[in-house]
Amino acid sequence: MTETTPTVSTKLEFLVDFNQQEQADRLRKLLTDRKDITHIDIDPSSKRVVLDTTEQSSKIQKLIEQSLNTNAVLLGTGKSAGAAAVSALYSNINRPFERRVHGLVRFIQADDEQCIIEGTIDGLLPNSPAKINIHEYGDLSNGCDSCGDHYQPSKPSNGSNGVLGQVMTDESGTADFRLLRTHLHVPDLIGRSFVVQTSDSQRVACGIIARSAGIFENTKRLCACSGATVWQERQDVKKSFQ
Repeated sequence: MTETTPTVSTKLEFLVDFNQQEQADRLRKLLTDRKDITHIDIDPSSKRVVLDTTEQSSKIQKLIEQSLNTNAVLLGTGKSAGAAAVSALYSNINRPFERRVHGLVRFIQADDEQCIIEGTIDGLLPNSPAKINIHEYGDLSNGCDSCGDHYQPSKPSNGSNGVLGQVMTDESGTADFRLLRTHLHVPDLIGRSFVVQTSDSQRVACGIIARSAGIFENTKRLCACSGATVWQERQDVKKSFQ
């Protein structure tokens, strides 16, 4: 089940494994026909696709991959440097849950006062609510139990704390969401944590919030740690979520 936000767009940059003009033309038509996508720039020579959208980035990524039967990697988000962050979520090591919970959450600064928070969480109980919150510490030494309390900014404003609310899962236990929160600033969230709880407040998954690349900031094509290309890494990610 998808929780959606008011129509605030964000800019996304993809690296797509294609090089034919025919593929670019086909993709352009597909994207242009959608009302939730604008300002489309497709360059097959550099394999880049840049667009503005009000849709969740993972869904646009899936749309591109399925339409061209290829791989697409999200290179950057947001409109300025330091305006994006990401948190990879893993199960709480200290509180065994009946299912393996994992996911990915992105934070995108839409403007000076608005932050888009979007993500996908798998492995939760089917057709159930889950609580999602930003916590004050990025300390996972004791699993999710060492993340501290809910994040409270030093100069709080109405609606600016780390309590993000609840999302609903679908029949497979997956929660997709795209939320808008005011008075949250991405630079202030770096180094903190994102925590997922069941309806009875059991912390079942968490991850550290880390800076991610903005538009045109990511030139990576090869992973220095493994030697794998971005396409091989993308295939590995797909397999890990099957």
